Amino acid sequence: MHKTEEILVAKQFIADRIENLPTIGLILGSGLGPLADEIENAVTIPYSEIPFFAKSSAVGHANELVIGQLEGRTVAAMKGRFHYYEGFTLDDITFPVRVMKALGVENLVLTNACGAINTDFQPGDLMLITDHINLVGTNPLIGPNNDELGTRFPDVSQVYNRELRNIALDVAATQDITLQQGVYAWWSGPTYETPAEIRMIRTLGADAVGMSTVPEALVAVHGHMRVLGISCLTNMACGILDQPLSHDEVIEVAALVREKFIRLVKATVAAI
Repeated sequence: MHKTEEILVAKQFIADRIENLPTIGLILGSGLGPLADEIENAVTIPYSEIPFFAKSSAVGHANELVIGQLEGRTVAAMKGRFHYYEGFTLDDITFPVRVMKALGVENLVLTNACGAINTDFQPGDLMLITDHINLVGTNPLIGPNNDELGTRFPDVSQVYNRELRNIALDVAATQDITLQQGVYAWWSGPTYETPAEIRMIRTLGADAVGMSTVPEALVAVHGHMRVLGISCLTNMACGILDQPLSHDEVIEVAALVREKFIRLVKATVAAI
């Protein structure tokens, strides 16, 4: 569990470098970092400078915290996240969420690039996360609870806030963007899933599968933040199509849907 002192040190380091404290947080997944380039009057802080922050080695992750104005709102955007498959602890992965909360963030928008399991979906679709399945067998809240941060046994009946989801759906309808809805399954990686594993995950009720998002979402809920999750479906999961998977494809498809993704997130931020 995170230590209050470390959170406050990182929070103060960031607060000393910005004029306005953020109220909305964004964690940008593989290939989706360019959304942060839309932020105006931006202050960019490398993760390597922020006390107790880790640094991702994943392709498509810039390792920068960007704070500024987006659609008139003060936001803090992570260009790149940390993954369990990189060898980080779940405390490392979720520490930025704690710092965002300490800075004043109440609404957290989590994005990712992931594989589609639901055969009604196709690469290039965006999916609103309605719920998740944790397939990794661990939880970022394991260990002694810090009662200053949240309750020992948090309710997760609505991890992905219904009100925020409705806002995103209204925005998508207004902009004529097809926004799928579904359940996201968290897979540890770094291997993609086998065809048999995908059949299992579909049977369990997931519509998409990826290697992130769930740890951050759980810690955000523990900290009484409202969470919105948006997935960029970059490929059909293993075994659905008779072709191999590659991270290059993930980055390529994320780039193709970038404009649609940016429009959706910017208008949603404006409406929150």
